[in-house]
Amino acid sequence: MAIEVVAQTRKLQGTGASRRLRRTGKVPGILYGGKKPAVTIELDHNPLYHQLRNERFHASILTLTLDGAKEQVLLRAVNMHPFKTEVQHIDFQRVSADEKVHMKVPLHFVNAEKSPAIKEQGGLITHVLNEMDIRCLPAELPEFIQVDLSQLAVGHSIHVRDLPLPQGVEPALRGNENPTVASAQIPKAAIAEEEEAAAAAAAAGVGVEGALAPAAEAVPAAADVPTVKQKAPEPAAPAAEEKGGKGKGEKGDRGDKK
Repeated sequence: MAIEVVAQTRKLQGTGASRRLRRTGKVPGILYGGKKPAVTIELDHNPLYHQLRNERFHASILTLTLDGAKEQVLLRAVNMHPFKTEVQHIDFQRVSADEKVHMKVPLHFVNAEKSPAIKEQGGLITHVLNEMDIRCLPAELPEFIQVDLSQLAVGHSIHVRDLPLPQGVEPALRGNENPTVASAQIPKAAIAEEEEAAAAAAAAGVGVEGALAPAAEAVPAAADVPTVKQKAPEPAAPAAEEKGGKGKGEKGDRGDKK
């Protein structure tokens, strides 16, 4: 079902006029493209704001009712207030049924929980792209492109050219471009924890072996032995018989002298 947007032609232009228009609850905008001249328009803010929250509004052919006349258009640009929930300006482009349009459409990721990366390998899937550039006729414009992650394993990626696209839809790529859409890898935190655990286990293993294995007796090298000058040993005491003989001799000598 087509989404309808209601607008009126804006007569006053310029920064001051746009500021006054916003104060009255209106949004300034422009409609361009096709074989007609550009037209400045204005829209009611609140209905437009709620429509912008719908994903389909950003990637669908819209029916713009301008002063009662209907035209097929695409949303091309939206300017929001830096910190208020307020639409500042909006751009629409007319489309022709026989001319291809270049659009960004959202990507919907499915079956991540069935992938080997998540189910078996404890990995993490990263969505590198959230939307994709395509070319197609207005009638063939899809609301989104589905990305099936059920076969994605750790260390592998899905690229734009790998995606099955609806009939009549082609990726808007140049040359050999093939951007990554999603990839699977082991989280860095998990790798760091495994490395720390392995290091701790290795350190614990070395400590246990060292405690159980008897230490080999170290034999110092000759060069490591200190050269300390040894004190000469004292002479041994004479045997008891020698002492006795010497004493008798001495007495005898004294007797002879007498």
